[in-house]
Amino acid sequence: MLPAYLPNPAAALFGGGTPIDGGRRWSDGRRLLGDGKTWRGLVLGILSGVLLGLIQVSVQDACVFVWLPRHTVLSVLLLAVGALAGDMVKSFVKRRIGKERGAAWPLADQYDLVAGSLLLLLIGDYGFAAVNLTIPVIFWILVLTPLLHRAVNLIGYAIGVKDVPW
Repeated sequence: MLPAYLPNPAAALFGGGTPIDGGRRWSDGRRLLGDGKTWRGLVLGILSGVLLGLIQVSVQDACVFVWLPRHTVLSVLLLAVGALAGDMVKSFVKRRIGKERGAAWPLADQYDLVAGSLLLLLIGDYGFAAVNLTIPVIFWILVLTPLLHRAVNLIGYAIGVKDVPW
């Protein structure tokens, strides 16, 4: 799951520049995604997740945590892309219900990357997902994700990358 956890904070850290939605608005008059979703953040976020995943793949034979899923290049790519896809879908829905950039949306803010990454993994590499997404693995993903999300957001806020601590 590490390749899915890194893209969002990396996108926040390295992002900026041209918004993915190009400033376009939906029929409700609100932005599609907003200024917080940029091409640079998307590309560098995905690349950071893939790089971390490739490191994980290269050392997994030496890893003492044999119960961890054995990633492939495809699973790494799907997790990294899916994490940011889930975040963008959440941002689109947030705009539709009137929440502005940075507005807290409990549960959705924590689990968007999980939903996006696991859904894309199921679609793109069902064999990997079927073998590796066991009940204990899913349990720990659901338990650890909000804790990691909170910790990373507090760090991002403290160093000035995020405007809000959530």
